[in-house]
Amino acid sequence: MEDQQIIELLKDPSTYEQAFRGILKAYKERIYFQIRKIVIDHDDADDVTQEAFIKIWKNLDKFRGDSKLYTWLYRIATNEALTFLQKKRRDRSVSMDDNEMLLNTFESSKSDTYLDGEEIEMKLQKAILQLTDKQRIVFNLKYFEDLKYEEISEITETTVGGLKATYHFAVKKIEEFLSKS
Repeated sequence: MEDQQIIELLKDPSTYEQAFRGILKAYKERIYFQIRKIVIDHDDADDVTQEAFIKIWKNLDKFRGDSKLYTWLYRIATNEALTFLQKKRRDRSVSMDDNEMLLNTFESSKSDTYLDGEEIEMKLQKAILQLTDKQRIVFNLKYFEDLKYEEISEITETTVGGLKATYHFAVKKIEEFLSKS
C-alpha cells in the first residue's frame, strides 16, 4: 500500500484499522531497524518497536498530513527509542553521555544474526556507539537512511543548520575513532 493510500484511509476513522495494517506492512521492518540502530539490542528493539506501533495506533487521528507519513512514523519511533534509553540509563544510574552500556550490549550481540560480522562494519558500529544519542540518530538517518536534512529536521525537530553541525561533528568523531583502531 502506498503512503497516499494510507493517508486517504486516515481521513476516515472507520478505515483506521486498514490504514494501520498498511503502515505495519510498509514500515514495520524499517522502523525496527531505525530503532535497532539506537538501542542496539534485538530484544530491546523488538519491545520499543511494539511500543512505537502502539503509540502510532493510539495517535492515528492526530496525523494531519503536515509532514510526510514516514517522517511522522520515524519521529514517533525515534522518540520511543530515546525514551527507552533514558529509562534504561536512569534505572542503571548512568549519565546520559555514558555509552558504555551500549558498547557492552554491542559486544554481547556480535554473534547476533542481525549484525554483519564484517570487521569494517563492526569498527564502524563501535565508532557510532561513541557518539551522543543525538549525533548517532542524525548520523544514522543521514548516512544509512540517506534522508535529506529537511526530513531529518522534521523527525528530530531540530534546525537544518543544527543538524549539519551535528552530522559534521559525528563524522569527525567516527573518523578519529577509525584512525585510532
